Amino acid sequence: MKPMITALVPMRHHSQRVPGKNYRLLDGKPLYQHILSTLLQVPEISQIMVDTDSPEIIKGLEQSFPEVMVINRPESLRADTISMNDILLYDISQVQADLYLQTHSTNPLLTAATISRAIQTLIAALPEKDSLFSVTRLQTRLYDCNGKAINHDPKVLIQTQDLPPVYEENSCIYIFPPETLKRNRTRIGERPILFETDPDESWDIDEEIDFKLVELILTARKQMK
Repeated sequence: MKPMITALVPMRHHSQRVPGKNYRLLDGKPLYQHILSTLLQVPEISQIMVDTDSPEIIKGLEQSFPEVMVINRPESLRADTISMNDILLYDISQVQADLYLQTHSTNPLLTAATISRAIQTLIAALPEKDSLFSVTRLQTRLYDCNGKAINHDPKVLIQTQDLPPVYEENSCIYIFPPETLKRNRTRIGERPILFETDPDESWDIDEEIDFKLVELILTARKQMK
């Protein structure tokens, strides 16, 4: 039987580094609309829930995405210091599902095909694996804060493409059953799948420069068509 999968997309009205980021125009439409349009193209997803405290976003959802459900974020979960895990624990108490997929409005380049592949990957691995999160492969010379090499021997300069890869959590996709989040109080379980995504899709808009670079990428993609 097909599992019920709920996509959770948290969106705050306030943004610390890029003011009004979640509803700022990107390529002619508010940023949050890009990921919602993508999620609606994923056949495995049963429903989409937006967790927000933003009147601007709620109004936009009513007008442009009536099929998307809204979770009004409680005042107690609106501070900058609140962990995303606490927000997700609240969200899964509001809507039941077999699996939850969490992504962000700040991942506008993520594709429906990649999200589908991630879902299918975890479903095929259950119950041996208890969660999945997206990563970006790094094959470069890395050091810790004390100048100690992490993944290479500075005395032996092999080609970077031959270095053992390390992986950066890129915040694009998290998939987990409710039991994993409740048991560990984190969306990444004890037996996760590290799901590699293409760097071209993995941009997470966190700073003003990220916004400008993603705009350039979208413009370049249009010109290539």
